[in-house]
Amino acid sequence: MEDRNPYILIVDDERGLRLGTQRLLQSEDFTVDTAENGTEGILLGTRNDYDLAIIDMKMPDIDGLEVLKEIKKARPNTVCFIATAFASYDTAIEATRIGAYSYIPKPFTPEELLHQLEKGYNQRVLTIEAEKLRKEREERLLELASEQSRLKTIINSISGGVLVVNKSGEVVYFNNAALKNLNLDSLTIGQYILDKIPEKATEIVSGFIDGATAENLTKSIQIELIKDTLFVEIICSTVLNNDSSFAGVVLIIRNITEMKKIELVKSQFVSMVAHELKTPVAAVQGFLKIILDDSIPITEDQQREYLSRSVGRLQGLLDLVNDLLDISRMELKTKQRELGSLRLKEILESTVQFLKFECEHKNIQVISGIPDNLPVLHADHNELTRLFTNIISNAIKYNIENGKIFITVTEEKHYLVIAISDTGIGLKEEDRKKLFHEFFRAKNEKTRGISGTGLGLTIVQRIVDSYHGKITVESEYGKGSTFKIYLPKTNK
Repeated sequence: MEDRNPYILIVDDERGLRLGTQRLLQSEDFTVDTAENGTEGILLGTRNDYDLAIIDMKMPDIDGLEVLKEIKKARPNTVCFIATAFASYDTAIEATRIGAYSYIPKPFTPEELLHQLEKGYNQRVLTIEAEKLRKEREERLLELASEQSRLKTIINSISGGVLVVNKSGEVVYFNNAALKNLNLDSLTIGQYILDKIPEKATEIVSGFIDGATAENLTKSIQIELIKDTLFVEIICSTVLNNDSSFAGVVLIIRNITEMKKIELVKSQFVSMVAHELKTPVAAVQGFLKIILDDSIPITEDQQREYLSRSVGRLQGLLDLVNDLLDISRMELKTKQRELGSLRLKEILESTVQFLKFECEHKNIQVISGIPDNLPVLHADHNELTRLFTNIISNAIKYNIENGKIFITVTEEKHYLVIAISDTGIGLKEEDRKKLFHEFFRAKNEKTRGISGTGLGLTIVQRIVDSYHGKITVESEYGKGSTFKIYLPKTNK
């Protein structure tokens, strides 16, 4: 086969076959190791660089495919054979996919075995030679490639912008990302750049050229566009000549616009949360200070009123915290869901019954038209209950005394459409557009005194989105609103 003796591993739990095969191969000048089970086979096959491996398919501890997989993972150039008397089409496909070179069906004759191993060893030699030639070719290519072409290839492959400017303020090198990140249409090598790039970037480069800046510098700048704002981070370093004199400056320009937008949204959200938390805490603190201040004379009824109002404020605060936790769990997808087959009519009727006291308090009549034969929904019971509780609760809170709520369910193509209408105060158009934003609550003369966290409809929107549904709102100020929730009939 080759001048060197092939190095082979036999993994087989049949002692007679294993030792007999070993003696045969050693008589043919193979160097042979044996393993009596899969565990030992993996240990030897991953530790040593064998030319060939014969692996039995059926072994008591680990099957041959698993042994094959582990050996090929550690030693991809080892040519492996699966030896079995139970070959099937499926196992052949799986073994080939993992990396087996061929099957050796049991029982086999010495001639059959040696023929297969000779082919496998030739394949091993060719693979190693090809690998060697590939490495030599890569080394020659690297040696032949010029410094400029190598630099250009590397720089053009990175996403950040690269701009090199000499001490005269002229362009030495740039890539396409530099044009995009500095909002430039075009540049040419040798062009004077300091009157082309944004003013803040010019100040950075000029500082290096004038000698005012000697060390590496990282700075974020803002570029105003016609319809938007671009934020970029510039990392600036000096380029030196061979004699260590100043040659120019290189700028690495990263687009951090999305990062800045996320920071802004996060900052706004934190600010809104802080405001919403501060108001009830301050109110409760004020009430308690009055109660505890002996210099302020208050009656027992007043004290009870202050405590009652404090409890109300704290309940609102607890509702807000719970809503924030729910939104956080939805964002992180850590909220546990128990999906099952649900009947929509039962959930809606149960929700209306739960809110019966609130309806009676304002003498609101609920009129529903929900068919009995609706398709079953595959959903989480708590999520749908939360969804409809928020919508119907709002229909009660923002309704008029002696008002009405209408609930209907219809089928439209792939959706069940739940329409919940009220005869309440309605929404102005500018308020309707902001309705599902965090902490948004319509503020006008008709909403004074109506409590809420401003997160209920945000949660509703996220629940509907999680089922690939949609929600719409139609409203007329002073006349009422209609919410339509579209839930897919089948969501498995």
